[in-house]
Amino acid sequence: MYGSIRHHIRIRRSADDVWALVGDPARLHTWFPGIVDCTVDGTTRVITTGVGLPMPERIVMNDGSQRRFQYEITAPMFRTHRGTIDVIELDPDECLVVYSTDCEPRAMALVIGGGTAGALDELKRQMEA
Repeated sequence: MYGSIRHHIRIRRSADDVWALVGDPARLHTWFPGIVDCTVDGTTRVITTGVGLPMPERIVMNDGSQRRFQYEITAPMFRTHRGTIDVIELDPDECLVVYSTDCEPRAMALVIGGGTAGALDELKRQMEA
């Protein structure tokens, strides 16, 4: 059985501005605490954690028209994993960002979910600065 967690945050900035950062898979480390680097080669992204652990991911979707980014962590500590980030326009100067995590083992959803909540806070801080 999957573990599932979702966080969201309102950001006083246009959805296009927020998407420009969220939709760029090579810039994740600039707004996700605990990730110090990432490299992208086609549909493969490798993030590097603060302790130096590389985590390979497969980019499933990067759809600018929907402002949706999905990826799967392919590291062996997960049986399955899918992360989804949606940027939804509320009005021309405000958007809602939703970050969902579904994975097995279930307990890892809580671990990653804690990180995604922090990432949304940092994204808001940067975008509203």
